[in-house]
Amino acid sequence: MPEGSFQEKTEKATPKRRAEARQKGQVARSRELSSVAVLGVALILFYFAGAWLVDQLGREVSTSIGAIAARARQDADMATWALQSGWGYLRLILPIMGAVAVAAIVVNLLQVGFLFSSEPVMPQLSRIDPLKGAQRLFSRQSLAELLKSLGKIAVVGWVAYLTLKGEMDKLPPLVDLSCGQISLYLGNTMVKVMVRGFWVMLVLALLDYGYQRWEYERNLMMSKQELKEEYRQTEGDPLIRGRIRSIRRAMARRRMMAEVPKADVVITNPEHVAVALRYDAKTMAAPTVVAKGANLLAQRIKDVAREHGVPLMEDKPLAQNLYRWVNVGAEIPAALYRAVAAILAHVYRLKGRMSA
Repeated sequence: MPEGSFQEKTEKATPKRRAEARQKGQVARSRELSSVAVLGVALILFYFAGAWLVDQLGREVSTSIGAIAARARQDADMATWALQSGWGYLRLILPIMGAVAVAAIVVNLLQVGFLFSSEPVMPQLSRIDPLKGAQRLFSRQSLAELLKSLGKIAVVGWVAYLTLKGEMDKLPPLVDLSCGQISLYLGNTMVKVMVRGFWVMLVLALLDYGYQRWEYERNLMMSKQELKEEYRQTEGDPLIRGRIRSIRRAMARRRMMAEVPKADVVITNPEHVAVALRYDAKTMAAPTVVAKGANLLAQRIKDVAREHGVPLMEDKPLAQNLYRWVNVGAEIPAALYRAVAAILAHVYRLKGRMSA
């Protein structure tokens, strides 16, 4: 079992962890928002087009009944009638179904964006394991979903009850109205119940979305050991990376030490810092630092310089400025031209005397 499996998960999920969860289809999504969007679109459609839809359905029913009687007298093919009637009803229902489907798709896209993952539908043996199935059935998440469903039913039912209770005093006068007026009243009451239920469900859906986000973030949290393992997988073993850095530093140091014999002068601190300079007027715009080091490396630079006859010049401020501000392979800044020029001039005079 992994070492971090018993550790407390206190760290926020990394981008890699989030990407892996998304690839598996694990996202923060509230089904309640989709249901509310479908209900809202349906209410809007019925509000603006309800009268027209009822009228068209009435006409379609009348046409269908008339066609049945005519075909019965003519002994016509009833299958053709069924297809014609079915298309007539479908023509009225399809726009509503399309609008509802678009609403559900848009809400899902707003929640999770475009996501396609085949992993949730891939067959897994754990899904048919009775023990694990029982664990999922009585898990904390299942209990939370049950409580949410019961709470939603109770709240929406209570709102519907209060709405209908407020209409009770209008029931006695209905006996004096026509069937059309009664139907209109019942339809308005039903719409009132649905609208109030919609607003209640919208609030509950927003709360559910907040809960789903919290639950999603909580499930993604990682332990410190998991963070270390992910970092190791992404960046490599720290010991190996440290070894690689050490090898690279050693190689760079060897290349640097190979340039010391070619230097014109080594400027020292005198004990703790050594900087080797080289200047070639044909190829360089200014003197260049070919090697530098402190403490043991500075001593090694001075030893190599002595072995190859490179002059050592002591200048504490200059040595410290060159070591601190100029990288190996870089030209010296203009502010140090005068001091370096004086040292190089002295070195060239010494070399001239020695060659003479």
